[in-house]
Amino acid sequence: MMKRKLNKIAKDTNFFLRRFIAKQKKSNLIVAMKYGLFSGGKKIRSKILIDVGSLFKLDYKTLIVIGAAVECIHAYSLIHDDLPCMDDDSIRRGKPSAHIKFGEATAVLAGNSLLTMAFEILSHRDLRISEKIKIDLINKISESSGHLGIAGGQYLDLNYERKKISQKKIEEMEIKKTGKLFSFCCAAPLIIKKKNKSDIKKFENIGADIGLLFQVADDLIDYKGSLLVAGKKTGKDKKKGKATLISLLGYKNTIKYANNLLLKINSKLKRYEPKSKSLSETLDYILDRNKW
Repeated sequence: MMKRKLNKIAKDTNFFLRRFIAKQKKSNLIVAMKYGLFSGGKKIRSKILIDVGSLFKLDYKTLIVIGAAVECIHAYSLIHDDLPCMDDDSIRRGKPSAHIKFGEATAVLAGNSLLTMAFEILSHRDLRISEKIKIDLINKISESSGHLGIAGGQYLDLNYERKKISQKKIEEMEIKKTGKLFSFCCAAPLIIKKKNKSDIKKFENIGADIGLLFQVADDLIDYKGSLLVAGKKTGKDKKKGKATLISLLGYKNTIKYANNLLLKINSKLKRYEPKSKSLSETLDYILDRNKW
């Protein structure tokens, strides 16, 4: 059931993206951009966006367009994350990483182009919302991608290697690196619905927790998962001395931490039951997808 839902979202998102790219002028970077964008992935972020959107009765097609922008941001972050100067991964989703396939310079530029394409999508006429809301969405997704989000989190991730880091700092790093884009996915529907700042902040915080849950689950895959499950080489966090909750708390305690975090998120969603059932199922999938 979950795989069918994810496959539909992936199909609809990719259809929009292929059509969007086809309408643009051709460039030498398009092939590398498509390689990073259409190399697989479960579209969990888009699923969370659609789940939250359903709580507020938002149009599915509108959410697919916003999800397409999110997937561009995510693809850019993975291309850059794999670079030799970053995490130096040669395999991504079971295929050669973009820099292995096209070279480092092309990978950097393709990643940059996907980042800016997200802003093109959110400002495009295909997104049928007011210009004011478009600006608010672009502002929020920009924040999630830059020094206060993905880029800042990646900096800390590299800077913390082989150092003793506190739990609070690890959590802050993982929320920046992974949680901020999930925060955008949870906040975007409320921004569109013109909800008050307090409600938007509540869902941003829920998104941060979901992103933290996702990152912890990802770290658990790296610790005990296989190449087949992860789509990339595993065991690299330990080799590089990465600051993770596993390195601090141990494997079993990290599983307990993840389960408690899931309970915390679901308690925040309780007031939205039964409409939040689909979102809760997605959260269960995030934690169970790996079978670590």
